[in-house]
Order: sequence, then structure tokens, then C-alpha cells
Amino acid sequence: MKKLFLLAAVAFLTTASLAQSEKFMASMKANIAAIDTSFKNPQNLLDLANKFERIATAEKNQWLPYYYAALCQVNYTYMEKDKTKVDAIADKATELIDKADALNANNSEISCIKSMIASAHMMVDPMQRYMEYGTESQTHLETAMQQDPANPRPEYLKGQGLKYTPEQFGGGCATAKPVLQSSLAKYNAFKPASDIHPNWGKQRVEMLIGECK
Repeated sequence: MKKLFLLAAVAFLTTASLAQSEKFMASMKANIAAIDTSFKNPQNLLDLANKFERIATAEKNQWLPYYYAALCQVNYTYMEKDKTKVDAIADKATELIDKADALNANNSEISCIKSMIASAHMMVDPMQRYMEYGTESQTHLETAMQQDPANPRPEYLKGQGLKYTPEQFGGGCATAKPVLQSSLAKYNAFKPASDIHPNWGKQRVEMLIGECK
């Protein structure tokens, strides 16, 4: 009788765990799918960041919700016209990505977000902040490449930065294009670890390469 009770308890817990896992996956997929269209209305990115953070708070041991919350948050900084607000938004992104990092250290995707956050801080005042935040952004990208040489996103971010850097400072299409082409080759071979793991950037790389022809 005790053995039957134990088996029933295990079956119940397994079913409950599977249901929770399915709910988590469904929520993550729905919110990830909404990211691209949110760029048409930037406020939606902050709303999505809040949704991902709520998922992270509920799941506790999952790094991906914190990662996507930070991704949405930092992407919003690039569209915020009031530069006095950017630092606070980027600081929130740092808070989120640090929580992801605590759950999954030495992760190339997380290092990419850290680079994006540093770039956001830099763009508030590029002339004054380049030495601090430009260097930090580059360091995170180099770390990301070392952590996963097959990840296409570090080279995408590096190539994008080079494209928009004036030629007199070592940027422009001639410098950026080989980096972007290397990124695209990696995108063509890249397979995300699951349906909810990072898999963004390829269309943007193709667009940037097209602009450099």
C-alpha cells in the first residue's frame, strides 16, 4: 500500500512538473515572438521586459527570462530620444542581465547583452564616454567570442558598431563588411539549443551587408 501511495505521489509530481514546464515554454514563446513587432512601438519593449521579469520571478532558476527582459530593456534605450533617461533604463538592463549571469555564468549570449548595455551608456555622450564604455563594450564582445566562437551575435554587434563608426576612426563599410560576412556565415550554420534560446540578428546582418554593397 505504501509503495502504491509513493508511486501515485511521484506520478502527480511528474504531471505537475510537466504542466508547469509546458506553461513556461508557452509563455516564453509567445513573448519572444512579440519582440520583433514591438520595435514599431518601443513602449511595448518595456512591457515585454516586465512580462519576462515576471516569468523569471516565478521560475527562479531559469536564466532565459532575465536574458530576454534585459534584451528588451537595452533595445529600448536605442530608441529613447530623451538621453537623460537612457542611463536609468540601461542600469535596469544591467540588473536583469546580472541575474541571468548568476544563473548561467560564462555565457556568450549574456556577454553580448552586457556589450549592448555598455554601448547604450556610451551613446548618451559618445565623445565623453567612449574611453570608458566603448572599451567596456568591446571587451564584452571579445569575451563573448571566446566563450562561444560559433555564436554569430558577437560579430554581428561588432560589425554593426564598425559600420556606424566614422571612417576616420577606423569604421565604415570597408571595415565592417568582412566582420558582418563572417557573422552571416555563422548564422547560416547556427542552431539554437531550443525554441526559446537566442536566435536573433540574422535579418539585421543581411540588411547591413546589403547597405554596404
